[in-house]
Parts: sequence; C-alpha cells; structure tokens
Amino acid sequence: MQPLPTFDLILFGGTGDLAMRKLLPALYRRRAAGYLSPKSRVLGVARSELSREDYLAMVQSSCQAHLGKDYDEQRWAEFSQHVDYLKVDASSPEDFAGLKRKLEGCEEHTRAFFLSTAPDLFAPICEGLATHSLATPSSRVVLEKPLGHDRASSAQINERVGRIFTEQQIFRIDHYLGKETVQNLLALRFGNTLFEPLWRRGRVKHVQITVAEELGVERRAGFYDETGALRDMVQNHLLQLLCIIAMEPPATSDPDAMRDEKLKVLRALRPLRGRDVLHKTVRGQYKAGASGGKPVVGYLEEKDVPENSRTETFVALRVDIDSWRWVGVPFYLRTGKRLQEKLSEIVVTFEDVPLSIYERPDTSQALNRLVIQLQPDESIELTVLAKFPGEVMRLRPVNLSLDFSETFKAPRLDAYERLLTDVLKGNLTLFMRRDELDAAWQWIDPIREAWEQSDEAPKAYTAGSWGPAAASALLGRDGFAWHNEL
Repeated sequence: MQPLPTFDLILFGGTGDLAMRKLLPALYRRRAAGYLSPKSRVLGVARSELSREDYLAMVQSSCQAHLGKDYDEQRWAEFSQHVDYLKVDASSPEDFAGLKRKLEGCEEHTRAFFLSTAPDLFAPICEGLATHSLATPSSRVVLEKPLGHDRASSAQINERVGRIFTEQQIFRIDHYLGKETVQNLLALRFGNTLFEPLWRRGRVKHVQITVAEELGVERRAGFYDETGALRDMVQNHLLQLLCIIAMEPPATSDPDAMRDEKLKVLRALRPLRGRDVLHKTVRGQYKAGASGGKPVVGYLEEKDVPENSRTETFVALRVDIDSWRWVGVPFYLRTGKRLQEKLSEIVVTFEDVPLSIYERPDTSQALNRLVIQLQPDESIELTVLAKFPGEVMRLRPVNLSLDFSETFKAPRLDAYERLLTDVLKGNLTLFMRRDELDAAWQWIDPIREAWEQSDEAPKAYTAGSWGPAAASALLGRDGFAWHNEL
C-alpha cells in the first residue's frame, strides 16, 4: 500500500464514542504500520474545554482499551506527536476563526473534515467552514450515518452541504463496506467466473442477510429511541450489502461505475406500502432475558427510554427486486439488538437438483449454500453434497471453507482504517452517492409510515433469543427457514 499523502484530518465530535472507540485507534494503527507522514496532523475538535494534554490522556486511555495487544507505549509516543485538540462549538464564529488560525500555513496538506456529530450539525458545521474559507476546492468532508431521519430531512442536509462541497468531495460513510469480507465479496463476484452463471433467478432460491447484535442500546438509548433499527441499520448497512449481492457487474472499477449499479438495485426494489408492510415486515422489541450468561433488562427498562416507547429494536423483512436477474427470488433481511450472538452473514441458497438419483438427507439440510460471514470471524463457506463413506451411495452435506485469518497471514485492515485511507486518497468507491441515499430513503419511508399508522405494537422477544417468532414465520410461509434454524 502506498503511503498516505500529508494531511490534516479534523475530527468534529473528537471526544465522542466513535472517535475514541474507532477512528483514533484506526489512525494509531496506520501510524504503527508506517503510513502517516511526519507532518500529518489529527485534530480533535469538540465543545469541551480541554488542554492538549487532557485530550491526549483521553485518547491514550481509549487506545489502550480498544487496541489490546496492539497497543505499544513507544508507538503511542510516536502517534501522539500527530494529535492535537481545539475547542470548536458549531455555533461560534470565534471558534471557527480559531480553527482557521490552527490550519494556516498548511494549505498544501490534504484536508479532510470528519463529522462524527449529530446530523443536524452537519450543515451548520459546513457553513461555518465555508464562512471562514476553510472548505477549499481540494478539501473533503466525511458524513457519518444517520444522514437525516427521513427522505426530506436527508435531502435538506444534502442540499445545504452540497452548496459548499461538490459531490466528489463528500464521503458518506458506511463502515460495513470497509470490512475485508465485503471486499472479498466483490472479488468473489467480479474476479471469478465460477458463480456468475448461478447468480440469478432459476439458480438462486433465496438470499438471507443478517446483522445481529448481542448488545442492547448501551449508552445510546436517547439517540436510539428516536431512530430505531429500521433507520439505524436497514436503511444503510443492510441495503448496501443487498446492493453488492444483487448489482450487475460494473463495466470498470471506477467509483461511479460501481455506484451506478448499486443505484439500479435500489430503484428496482419493489415498494412496500400499506398492508404489504404488515405482511412482509416484522418489528420487535426486546424484553428482559439473558445475554452472555447474565440477566439483562428489557428495552423499556433501559435508562432514558420512555416507558411507552414503540421503537423497534428488531426488524425482519422480505424484499423483492424487480429486475431480470432477480425477479421472483426473495431476499430476507434481519437485524436486531440483544440477539443470541453477534453475527453478520450473507447466505445464498441455490436451487436443488431437478431430479435426485441418489439417497439424500432431508431436503432442508441438503441445499447448496454459500455462507459469507462478516463477523465475528471473516470466512466464506460453500456447502455441497458428497458421498458418505460406505457401500451405499448416500449423500451428505460437506463444507468447503475459507477462513481469512488462517489463509492470509498478512495484517488485515480494520473497516475504519480502510475507509479513512480511502478518504485521504480521494477514493469514493465505498461511499454512498447522494442519489443512492435518496433512493434508499424513498424505499424505507413508506415502511416507517405504515408502522406509525398501525395500532400494532412491536412484537416482544426475549433478550438472548433470535427475535420474535413472527420472523421465523416470515420465511416459513415461503417454505424456508433462517440459516441458524436449520
């Protein structure tokens, strides 16, 4: 990998959870690997009155906690030379003037503003940057999710930010797209001919995408109760994974060629409205149970959650894509908190043979499947049928597995390491374009509106389970089952 250009990375929300838990440890790793030039700077900005020493103590503590055995005192000393802090309140012109003074004399550096703040601050921050001539034609801005709470608010944010930064300067980040296994999914699809003849209706029976979390809302209850699983996870992470699975091969690896094909998938999603929403979606909310062998409270007992909240912590959907490649093939999406385990996987189930001439196990167990696991371990597993030893020709499923940690001994990039590297190099491939985001919200909004108009509350499920029974029934009506239930 080529060294990064000399840069100034300004982290708005520099004292927040994302910066401390993900961004700064990712930059530490980039420095430890030798990719940060001596003059590159990481400037944390937030509303708190902190000295540089106070801020470095916070960052060091966080790096120690989140880097584990990768943390080293000597490497910390080297990385800390790049880190500084400045108080900036988005409503204070004086603070933006101070930021301008801080960046003076470094105009030749690649300049990137990472906005890890509430989305209602995105536009005011960008406007403050423009007022003080900090948003140069060569600078970049990174927008964290969620980008608005519906299509209208998202459009308003994009419109205001778009008056200051061009589309080529705006990096709308989805950290799932930075995961190594997602990169390998692209390689699997577009670097090999093996699966292309099978990647279509008539060959694929159904597709499942699961992003399960073992944790509850933790310290994010205030944010989460106004967002919910549909907007927090489905609108971005799951739909982006769906696009990569379903998109047509782009003509080139050019960022816009890739994003053009993802946009076609989003526009081909069959709308869910009215009664279709109630029939093809399941929303749930966890109640008290056990997680990690310990008792945990239900969502309504979490701190800062209103006692009558109807916010969903679980969503399952049947999605149809009206394209020549995929019409008639159901895609099942599922995400939730306080589920049985932390798991992100994509399961592609292929059609069975038209006529079996050998003794086979139960059909539900014998289907050929491709399982792409994103977390906790990154792997690809293909299930095929093989002869069981003995006189009789009996078939049994066997797995052909690729474990990335075992196969490739080279260091692998954390998702935010990859995405920050792409920001600083100006590579937009893994970032959402404005029209993609708009198409995703256009599909999501009617689902949310139908839920709000319904008298039906989210279905309760026990913490530590795999969600409401209705999620199993969603697939059961079509004769299928979730991968973990086989």
